[in-house]
Amino acid sequence: MERSIEEITKLVLEALSAQANDGYKVPIGVSARHIHLTQEHVEALFGAGYTLTKKKELMGGQYAANECVTIVGLKLRAIENVRVLGPVRKQSQVEISATDAIKLGIKAPIRESGNVEGSAPIAVVGPKGVVYLKEGCIIAKRHIHMSPKDAEAASVKDGDIVSVKVDDERATMFNNVQIRVHPTFTLEMHIDTDEANAAKIGCGTVGTIVKL
Repeated sequence: MERSIEEITKLVLEALSAQANDGYKVPIGVSARHIHLTQEHVEALFGAGYTLTKKKELMGGQYAANECVTIVGLKLRAIENVRVLGPVRKQSQVEISATDAIKLGIKAPIRESGNVEGSAPIAVVGPKGVVYLKEGCIIAKRHIHMSPKDAEAASVKDGDIVSVKVDDERATMFNNVQIRVHPTFTLEMHIDTDEANAAKIGCGTVGTIVKL
């Protein structure tokens, strides 16, 4: 017997609803410790007139530079070969993991990138000099980069907080994940090395956005 228009419409809506409930898929990238520098600090660390050199293109106009530095915390505990990311910024910022913070002997807060007010102090050592940051060392808040098109498809907006479910061997749920939307962004969730190691996640793992 032929189905009525009402029945067909109901089935279509149910199918679309089920698809939506499956969530929006997002690849996961593991973000290692790194540092952003002002031009003033670049020159203090690498020499007068020095400019960063590009190693690898990243999203949003950023790039991994060839240059690396050493970061030093309390009691002269240090971590070497911390990658510099370019281009230069208006404020220097160091992003580390919680394990790094313990090793350095500092209390780095969990913050959105760029929010460094009242964050942990740290010293930065380059081949030509040393810079002391009274504040600027954070543990980056987990987040998802999205283009406006991806945000529309996922029914989220810039600043939204979501959860991301990963159905791998450890079946992990990441809560308090911030959505960051910009036309230059490529779809990717960023977590730090501690979070990735705990959940046995490598770059290329796919998660599912679950809206709160």
